Amino acid sequence: MTDAPGHPGIAPRWTSSAKSGVGTALSPLSRVWFTLSHGILNEVYYPRVDQACVRDLGFLVSGPDGFFSEEKRDAQHRVERVAHGVPAFRLLNTCNEGRYLIEKRVLSDPKREVVLQHVRLQTLSGGPLRLFALLSPHLVNGGAHNTAWVGDYKGVPMLFAEGDGTSLALAADGGWLARSVGFVGHSDGWQQVSRDGHLAQCWDRAADGNVALCGEIAADEAGVLLALGFGRTWSEAAYRARASLQDGFPAATDAYTAAWRHWQSGLLPLDRHEPRHGHNPYRISTNILRVHESPGFPGGLIASMSIPWGATKGDDDLGGYHLVWPRDLGETAGGLLACGANAEARRVLDYLRTTQEADGCWPQNTWLDGLPYWSGVQLDETAFPILVLDLARRHGAVGEGDLPAYWPMVRDAAAYLCRNGPVTGQDRWEEDSGFSTFTLGVVISGLLAAADLADIAGAGADAAFFRDTADAWEARIDEWAWAAGTSIARDAGVDGYYVRISPPDGIGGRINIKNRPDWDSWAPAAEVVSPDALALVRFGLRAPSDPRMAATVRAIDHLLRVELPAGPCWYRYNHDGYGEHEDGSAFNGTGTGRLWPLLTGERAHYELIAGNRAEAHRLLETMEALTSPGGLIPEQIWDADDIPAQELVRGAPSGSAMPLVWAHAEHLKLIRSLSEGAAFDLPPQTVARYLDARTPARCSVWRPDFRCPTLRAGTVLRVDLPAAATLRWSRDGWHTWQETPTRDTGLGLHSAEIDPAGAASVVFTWRRADGAWAGEDVTLRTG
Repeated sequence: MTDAPGHPGIAPRWTSSAKSGVGTALSPLSRVWFTLSHGILNEVYYPRVDQACVRDLGFLVSGPDGFFSEEKRDAQHRVERVAHGVPAFRLLNTCNEGRYLIEKRVLSDPKREVVLQHVRLQTLSGGPLRLFALLSPHLVNGGAHNTAWVGDYKGVPMLFAEGDGTSLALAADGGWLARSVGFVGHSDGWQQVSRDGHLAQCWDRAADGNVALCGEIAADEAGVLLALGFGRTWSEAAYRARASLQDGFPAATDAYTAAWRHWQSGLLPLDRHEPRHGHNPYRISTNILRVHESPGFPGGLIASMSIPWGATKGDDDLGGYHLVWPRDLGETAGGLLACGANAEARRVLDYLRTTQEADGCWPQNTWLDGLPYWSGVQLDETAFPILVLDLARRHGAVGEGDLPAYWPMVRDAAAYLCRNGPVTGQDRWEEDSGFSTFTLGVVISGLLAAADLADIAGAGADAAFFRDTADAWEARIDEWAWAAGTSIARDAGVDGYYVRISPPDGIGGRINIKNRPDWDSWAPAAEVVSPDALALVRFGLRAPSDPRMAATVRAIDHLLRVELPAGPCWYRYNHDGYGEHEDGSAFNGTGTGRLWPLLTGERAHYELIAGNRAEAHRLLETMEALTSPGGLIPEQIWDADDIPAQELVRGAPSGSAMPLVWAHAEHLKLIRSLSEGAAFDLPPQTVARYLDARTPARCSVWRPDFRCPTLRAGTVLRVDLPAAATLRWSRDGWHTWQETPTRDTGLGLHSAEIDPAGAASVVFTWRRADGAWAGEDVTLRTG
């Protein structure tokens, strides 16, 4: 056995995040997911959708006169679905020089963990050509420390790789004309074929490095079937690959297609028009949501089978976007409910029950097994599961008899919000702490939904506590988030606007823009505007006719709206740095923020709530036009002049994540909303309480870790403490005083109320159960 030279190879990298297709079989026997980009198979995931195992698998072509071509770089690519609603693909790669056409059909075997490709090379000009498969394994979630070798299984020649307890085997139904493995950048097949036109030196083994497998296959007109099998051992992977070859491609195609068609037939018929460019946008979005679920973790859907700007950075980013974000999962569950996938939405709720932390929250993001990846705290991610359950209840996906099983999850989540809100550790963009307009919308509506669920559960005291907390926070939104008299307001021709986020010390403070290298990263909170403020309407806390909302929309459009050929799109906020640099180079911790199609969908919902149905329809068309050639919605759109060398075209997807599952969920919700003439996921509790009844706050809420600065006129003061205590308080500066013991709410807080009875201020302190005093007097003026 000959060892390949060049250990350990060049530094490994992930591949392009700009996918043109993603797919999997709807079968518990097939725990493998595939992605497509640039005309080839790239990241493959096994045995879970959060575990990437392959960087890419493409083809090299050589011929007379030193001809060499790599299809992903040297061909024009076209992708088609074999049927609407079925994520099986036909790829057509035409050589830029007109020498060949490679036609591939790609899907996964419903009976086993194998990705199948039927490949046909058609010579168009220039004489006979040779075809080579080039595979780059990344087992598991990394390209380093992989071992590759040439071997056989039961006499069938294959190519193998192993790493971190996972193995793969690549087999061809016509066998191999030649096989070799090597270290990337030194002895891999690309080096040999590009230089010599064939595998001049066939190495048998490349151990513990960044490796590649290469095999020459017969390039006849009939085509060849390749099976990429996975397993815990090399023999298990090889067994599966051989079994798939024996069953054949037609049988796999029939079973794969039938399962997807059956699933699609159970969804609501919300198809709106003839397929666009061969695509049906509605069925693509339903595909995207369903593909991103792992059968071993029912209801656990990752954010995207992609790694933003992966082709330009090393593979030390283990998570990429193939992680579970509870916020994205909540938005995705709403999309599932919108298209009638009630069983899948129920699985999401069950997954959330299982992964909830002991204190009631959900981590910033996790692997599928619930193990946290990052360590941030985002309050909207704890409120979304409550809203999902309430939405599922209102649309019949969860019956009244099912609610007792979910009530502990709801109670613990709402209690966490009461103990830790309204200041979030991070906003929805995972960057800043403070009073986020988006987070406030989600949290306050989540508490009111929890109160309704508490009433159903017979927990009246909890319901009252949740509503009081929601009302107290809703009453202060303008205090926390309204900025007036700024230069932005003057330029936009408005009195003021709701900001993106204000720091814990209030609207007059500064926030940290962490992703911009070219200026002072601290900006006044009053000078950062975001479409996030539209959440106040989307979650029912403000009417679109509210003059302050109308002014906010004008400020948003003044700063953040860009007209593209397809229609308008918006930035996340001014000064954003999450996106490519000005020269088109990849985001590397800093950059320049780009446009988000997701925000076009959110704006469409705002317009629908405002009664502008025609504009909402137009924005839906825009959202669908801002997709890839494969119909996938990207995270971001390139907004500057074309940079062909970076594959950046104005109005087309940038190098960020694609598809973004959350964006496809928003697309589905928007289709459902427009079909019904009302926002599908608008919480009714906030609308009834704050827009219709205009319910005032009964109390102001004070905690040692969240100190409201004033006592709102007409309210009582509720003091929430972490442990039992006795309040001593006075309305007249301690000339007289009273004592009130706290009540254990059962929610991790001990509360007592003070009635100011019209006094200009109240002062209080407290004595703990052990007799120790707090050591401070707190004075709150009524205002």
